[in-house]
Amino acid sequence: MSLTSRRGLRAILASTATAALVLTGCTTNTEGPEDTGEPRQEVTVETDDEIAALVPADLRERGTIVIGTNTPYAPNEFKDENGEIVGFDIDVMDAVATVMGLEAEFRESDFEKIIPAIEGGTMDLGASSFTVNDERLQTVDFVTYFEAGIQWASAAGNEVDPDDACGLRVAVQRTTISDQEDVPARSEACVAAGKPEIIKVQFDTQDEASTAVALGKVDAMSADSPISAYAVKQSGGKMQLAGEVFDSAPYGWPVRKGDELAVALEAAANKLIESGDFETIATNWG
Repeated sequence: MSLTSRRGLRAILASTATAALVLTGCTTNTEGPEDTGEPRQEVTVETDDEIAALVPADLRERGTIVIGTNTPYAPNEFKDENGEIVGFDIDVMDAVATVMGLEAEFRESDFEKIIPAIEGGTMDLGASSFTVNDERLQTVDFVTYFEAGIQWASAAGNEVDPDDACGLRVAVQRTTISDQEDVPARSEACVAAGKPEIIKVQFDTQDEASTAVALGKVDAMSADSPISAYAVKQSGGKMQLAGEVFDSAPYGWPVRKGDELAVALEAAANKLIESGDFETIATNWG
């Protein structure tokens, strides 16, 4: 599929036609979760022997694949009431691992430590809503599987325009695209136009950023579109979406540079997409 690059400092992904970026047939999110009240559909997948044969020998022998993830980032990865890590990314990776003949072992980590752990060999890959960009492509390869944008949110009744946010306090989760690119680029544009800078308020987790918005401690937040939409729906009317979804770009699973695991991941993801199981999982999480 064709990819639309994100604005400002985002990577021009259409030009990344190299082994560093393996493009699967990815699905696109534009509106975020919708609570239909319908029960979740069960997804049952089986190991595909041909795809399992693509898995590097050491992983096949080990039988488990270690996956770094950072919570909370609902609905993609977060903990349920029992403390179990759940979410869209988790269900997709569980299914992908099964297709490859492996058992998924999710290892919780600070977001910024996942890619270094992959480089160092203590994790095999990451499943934590990683947006593919040029900076990350310098250190890891990616297999893409989903496309999302950025969307702002504000407290209910507080009308905020992301394109006219000079002087506002805007919450972000540390080391995300919103933190590193979206809000800084907008703030620089404000200063260049002779207006007050945007005051970026960083939080360690997305839950903290969302709570700050709901309590009126900040004017708005910038986050991936499914995360903002989910936060609004879970806020009990305390939050609202601000502006439209913009800067669409793919999520990817980071793996070590040159790791043949990428080939197996791509094959497994495409099998789930072609069978409809990927769409079922996505629908289950809105």
